[in-house]
Amino acid sequence: MEEGTSKSPSHCAGTYGGDTGPDTDPFQWDTREDCEVRQILDRIADKWSLLVIALLDRRVLRFTELRREIDGVSQRMLTVTLRQLERDGLVKRTVHPVVPPRVEYELTPLGATLHTTIRSLVTWTERHQGEIAAARAAYDAREAADAAGSVEAAPAAGRGRPVPV
Repeated sequence: MEEGTSKSPSHCAGTYGGDTGPDTDPFQWDTREDCEVRQILDRIADKWSLLVIALLDRRVLRFTELRREIDGVSQRMLTVTLRQLERDGLVKRTVHPVVPPRVEYELTPLGATLHTTIRSLVTWTERHQGEIAAARAAYDAREAADAAGSVEAAPAAGRGRPVPV
């Protein structure tokens, strides 16, 4: 075992050695599959989880309502997502004893605190979407110019002249 690596499979801090804080350590989230921080980030950063958490903000929805609201999610994927969020304590599932059974989902208090963080991320995205669109357009223009330069230079390769790359 490497020096600085914890023997606890769920402990991720300090894996890369040194005692740098989370603000200075670029490897603050361990890449090992058994790292709980990584597992939680993988779960809450999943697109389906983000959408479910956003939709359940201050309201209770049935499975069919969630599926109708989330474009492109399969029944199986929504089921898996809801089970994982329930297991993590972010979503509460309530089964009402009627025929047919009615199942409702809502955020737990913990899930509601995560929604606040997601809302901050969406706000940041909305605030900077123009800058991101401009950066994408500039990048695409550079890529197109580079591709056009490569195509124009390609015939020269057959005549013994160097081809720009």
